Amino acid sequence: MAKLSIEQVARDDGRYDPRAVKFVFEGLGHTIEKLRLDEESDQPRHVSGQELAWGLADLARKRWGRLAAMVLNHWGVRRTRDWGDIVYLMIEHEWMSSQENDRIEDFDEVYDFLSVFEKNYVIDIK
Repeated sequence: MAKLSIEQVARDDGRYDPRAVKFVFEGLGHTIEKLRLDEESDQPRHVSGQELAWGLADLARKRWGRLAAMVLNHWGVRRTRDWGDIVYLMIEHEWMSSQENDRIEDFDEVYDFLSVFEKNYVIDIK
């Protein structure tokens, strides 16, 4: 059986806009690179659900600034558990992998979207 495209996986599932699913896939790469730079290591390692959720927040803020929450909401993503639902959908369709100790609950209430994307948003003027 041929692997479905990310877009088809999202359409078949129906909960999230295909752009949200693609964003999570891109966000994994962003998170891996950010962790590699922060840790000054070239060694690959597993990314936890919480690390991925924060990496996705970072990428969303960089891409859309104060509009991040509006874009994500439009795509059906309103809380960090939605990130987990998308990740596990992608795991099911072999677009991502997991380790034995990973759980979807790792994405529960990692942060509050309103706080991260609006209330505590800081404009970087560097």
